[in-house]
Amino acid sequence: MAKRVQKPLSKALSRRPKSAAPGGSNGMLERIAMALERLAPPTPPAPQLAAADAFSWHPDGRRLVPVARVNRVEMSLLKGIDRVRDVLVENTERFARGLPANNALLWGARGMGKSSLVKAVHASVNAAHAPRKGQGGGSDGLLKLVEIHREDIESLPELMALVRDAPYRFVVFCDDLSFEAEDTSYKALKAVLEGVIEGRPDNVVFYATSNRRHLMARDMMENERSTAINPGEAVEEKVSLSDRFGLWLGFHRCSQDEFLAMVDAYVAHYRIAHPREQLHPEALEWATTRGARSGRVAWQYVQDLAGRLGVRLTEADNE
Repeated sequence: MAKRVQKPLSKALSRRPKSAAPGGSNGMLERIAMALERLAPPTPPAPQLAAADAFSWHPDGRRLVPVARVNRVEMSLLKGIDRVRDVLVENTERFARGLPANNALLWGARGMGKSSLVKAVHASVNAAHAPRKGQGGGSDGLLKLVEIHREDIESLPELMALVRDAPYRFVVFCDDLSFEAEDTSYKALKAVLEGVIEGRPDNVVFYATSNRRHLMARDMMENERSTAINPGEAVEEKVSLSDRFGLWLGFHRCSQDEFLAMVDAYVAHYRIAHPREQLHPEALEWATTRGARSGRVAWQYVQDLAGRLGVRLTEADNE
């Protein structure tokens, strides 16, 4: 039945007897079929996975759009997260080698490098598995990073089906993942991660970042408890979403020393000449005005400093 459907209806109808009049019923059916084919959406082209190492998922048209330049921070600049960094690198390294690996949830304080770590780990592991000389190279790495937006989570099954048989391994990444009241798309995520017959493809691992450990707002969980026939089961269903992630990597607010180490690393990396006796007090004052110490705040201070000193923050400055 599937093969017959794939054959254009207009061609099938065009095989009418020669004696049939052009304006007869067969001719009318053929014109209707051709009109329907023009209205039908075109079949999406196969994704060109060798075109880049990173892609953005667009569910409309089932498209993987190549990302020519990923906004990354070098691994060496991510300070104060050594333990979670090592765990995620090891998990991703095993995955790249075709060994069992876990889905990972990076949760915790804002601005502490959760999404930056995912992108840095992808680049680091890909570089370690780069083809040897003479075997090709360029952007055609073994690991492909695919970003899926929070609002497109329900299309995860389509994405999984698209990459399941591809000759690459995929880190599917969702930044700032969380669910609010009345949002049931978390059930699609649960099913894809472990709850469907096919399961997660062997060549896919799912990494997500969130400010919440259980991905659900506390009032959402409490509301489920108060309105459910069995409150315990309702809350258990929502908490079990986080259980689908084998790795829970917590990011906590950094200490003053860690914050200053982040600032020092950025200043050294971009070769910004600024007296240390001024650098640290200024950085701490900047953090105080922001009400937080984090990698993001450290980077914002360095951007302000570089602007004041007329220094361009480009990788060329570090060559």
